[in-house]
Amino acid sequence: MSVEAAVEPTYGNWRRPRRAGLGPLGLVGTVGVFGGLVVVLFASMISLTAAVVVGIPFVVLVAPMAVRTQDGRNVYQLMSLRVGWSQRKSRGEHLYVSGPLSARPGGRFRPPGLLTRVSALEGRDGYDRAFGVLHHKGRNLYTIVLRCEPDGGSLVDPDQVDTWVALWGEWLARLAHEPALRGASVVVETAPDPGTRLANEILPRLTPDAPAAARAVMEEVVNDYPSASSEMNSYITLTYGTSGGPRRDPEDVVADLAIRVPSLLTGLVSAGGGVAEPLSAEQIAEMVRVAYDPACASEVLNVRAEHGHTGLEWEDAGPVAAVESVDAYHHDSGVSRTWLLTLAPRGTVRASVLRTMLDASDGTRRKRVALLYRPLDPATSARIVESDRRTAQFMATSKRGMVQARASAEVRAAEQAAAEEATGAGLVEFSLMLTVTVDTPNQLDDASVVVRNMTGSSRIAMRPANRMQAAAFSCTLPVGILPWEQTLLPHELQEAM
Repeated sequence: MSVEAAVEPTYGNWRRPRRAGLGPLGLVGTVGVFGGLVVVLFASMISLTAAVVVGIPFVVLVAPMAVRTQDGRNVYQLMSLRVGWSQRKSRGEHLYVSGPLSARPGGRFRPPGLLTRVSALEGRDGYDRAFGVLHHKGRNLYTIVLRCEPDGGSLVDPDQVDTWVALWGEWLARLAHEPALRGASVVVETAPDPGTRLANEILPRLTPDAPAAARAVMEEVVNDYPSASSEMNSYITLTYGTSGGPRRDPEDVVADLAIRVPSLLTGLVSAGGGVAEPLSAEQIAEMVRVAYDPACASEVLNVRAEHGHTGLEWEDAGPVAAVESVDAYHHDSGVSRTWLLTLAPRGTVRASVLRTMLDASDGTRRKRVALLYRPLDPATSARIVESDRRTAQFMATSKRGMVQARASAEVRAAEQAAAEEATGAGLVEFSLMLTVTVDTPNQLDDASVVVRNMTGSSRIAMRPANRMQAAAFSCTLPVGILPWEQTLLPHELQEAM
């Protein structure tokens, strides 16, 4: 009798959308090139000198758009990042001090940066469960935070893992039909277990008349086990905007979200999310407070275990002081550095591709991996896949040799994406961000080595979020900060550049 080994399924077929325009110029650069040629042509009718005088400024303006980094940024984007950092530093915006002795109105510890204008509301869903809603007043966005306990992948058949992946894909595709949804994120946070939960479970149950040997064993377990364990929390945030029409009251938006929460949780459970529940406004504030001050994690857990609540409000969830530097973010008892995704794994990957990155890492106080999703509506999805398919076919027919082999692979991927979209699959733009928090600045170099090892085993490329560490830190928090909603230029114009 022969036994067939189970074949582990593979995944992939993610593609970066083709940028319109000639080569690396983009649409804006291409329009500038052709516009400059027309102007130079008319100037040449006057004289050759006039054509040269008019053409040189066009070349100087367009050339920086043709020089790009590995992640697709041109010279103008790099310069704007440096200029913005210089302006923020000159105005002192890289420094933050809160509390009664600060100049902040109210004397409380509000979260800084992108969270300054965020307020916390609370509602109750159809099952009478409290859920918090973060109102981003500057952009008029509303965020709900869900916490789940996903089933682990160990000792699970590949077929079951494949089913979970398929159901997760269906859940993401369904987000494209959520009214007014702007984006979603999945945040997995790992940290060394302080041992308070284990101690609270075991020590109160020890009876005075228990054998001395049994008591010694249980006390040794409480003291030694947490040093080899880790705490892992998984959060999912959904950020909604307000549809067209008159501006809605926050209470009406909260009532609308209360109807959607149960169905969203049901989809998460079927996709392998395990026990899923919404976070209350107090729990969201606790999570943000621990992120800014990792040293208070044990205190927060102890208070909640003893009283059932902490009474912490959103207005007091921020740090006492924070300082942003070029490559780090210093906040209360921690120092953090954030990395951004520049290149997703090429080819096919297995379901465990991010396992090394999600596991707890030695030498770090806390670590957060944030997957950011931007669901696209069906009309936009169809337009993008058809454009990619035509572009891939053109590239395959215009190149030869070894380059043609890669172009043929691009055609097959584009054809598969178009076929899947035509049968109802959704199209989602995604990115990944990673934040590592340590105790002292001297540990950041070691943390960077750990991150390089993790990204190498996961076959992805990442770069530090230099000169925007504070904003990147906020984006990895499960509070619904969407990077594409925080830019001065519209998302479509940035794509055209």
